[in-house]
Amino acid sequence: MHSNSRLALLLLTSLGFLFGPVQAKTCTLKPLGAGQDDTDQVEAAIASCGQYGQVIFEAGDYNITRKMTWDLVSSRVDLYGYLNFLPDVEYWLNADNTYRVVFIQNQASWFVVTGHDFIIDAHGVGGIQGNGQTWWNYFANRTREDGDGRPIAFTLSNVTRGLVQDFRIEAQPFWCNTVVDSTDVVYDGMYCNATNTNPAYYGTNVVPNTDGIDTYRSDRVSLINWDITCGDDCLAIKGNTTDLHVQNYVCRGGNGIAFGSLGQYANLSDIVDHVEMTNLTLLRLDSSIQPNMVSGVYFKSWTATVNGVPPTGGGGGGGYVSNVLAQDVYVDRVTVPLHLYQTNGGHSGDTPSYLQFSNLTFINWSGTSLRSKVVDIECSANAPCPNIDFVNFDVQPVNGTAPGYECVNVLSERGLPGAFACFLLFH
Repeated sequence: MHSNSRLALLLLTSLGFLFGPVQAKTCTLKPLGAGQDDTDQVEAAIASCGQYGQVIFEAGDYNITRKMTWDLVSSRVDLYGYLNFLPDVEYWLNADNTYRVVFIQNQASWFVVTGHDFIIDAHGVGGIQGNGQTWWNYFANRTREDGDGRPIAFTLSNVTRGLVQDFRIEAQPFWCNTVVDSTDVVYDGMYCNATNTNPAYYGTNVVPNTDGIDTYRSDRVSLINWDITCGDDCLAIKGNTTDLHVQNYVCRGGNGIAFGSLGQYANLSDIVDHVEMTNLTLLRLDSSIQPNMVSGVYFKSWTATVNGVPPTGGGGGGGYVSNVLAQDVYVDRVTVPLHLYQTNGGHSGDTPSYLQFSNLTFINWSGTSLRSKVVDIECSANAPCPNIDFVNFDVQPVNGTAPGYECVNVLSERGLPGAFACFLLFH
């Protein structure tokens, strides 16, 4: 199905329930005010009107002091204010005070939405206040590692037919969003902003792991009209993400758009299949605010050798990535515009990965690279990459040198400019 047709179908599927029976219940909330705890009234409104009803949050800050789940069924939430998750770092780092619904890397969540047939509309004026600066200051001189308890700002888990619309997330402490174990989910309009304002950390990336969204174990997800400022992956496509549509995605700083990492769990197979991404814009920020703009789009897997255990170690997992389209992509002074490697978390002498990348298509790329090598595709000797196609790929190094292309263990490459542009090496 053509991507626009598929997108229209997803939106109709997500919205169709609203044209059924009129919601019988409406709950309207106002913030209690500065210094007050709104968690009870928020949970009470969701319990009363979150199924077959409507919840309206009037403008203002709703102070949230403990983990919270919304189970929404055939309902609508209009969020004109902010859910303000108070920055008690030590409290949230206690595992008892967050959820662990994201299996991969044992990530924590403080706010989980589940259910089916719902709309959450923040109207471009509401969403989540994560108070991330307190977190970034706290971890500036402490070790960070996956699974350490820093909470994901907004988690969709076990959702079927959900729409999140015109939503804002300010200062996410860790990942801004994740969607897991879900089907037929549309995000139309998402803004995430992890910008350090502490002059002590200007010129350094003090906001790592502030991903725009990580997708996992989910099918038929659409990400439309996103604007992400972060210090890590603007989008991380993790295992068993299938039929993903990405359109009009702006990435400001960080590491770019990632496929992976994959193959971290030796007993699991990571499959990513049918991903269409169109109109991607990746922009370098002022280096005093965010020095990183590492990649445009990149693919990564662990080796076939197990090194340690998740969430910080791993490897040995199988699977594949196939049928990927990245079209109409603009990159602004990224370090490596297009990169594929299969040695994440590995060591010299490890067994090469058995996870295969294939059928990758890159159409209408433009912009600039800080390095001369604008394409670096290094596939595993145990799973060489077939069918890597380029159409109108025109990314130029800022230093004025000719663009370079490298392909290692690539079975077939077509379309890069110049005869034999991508030198095929086999290791």
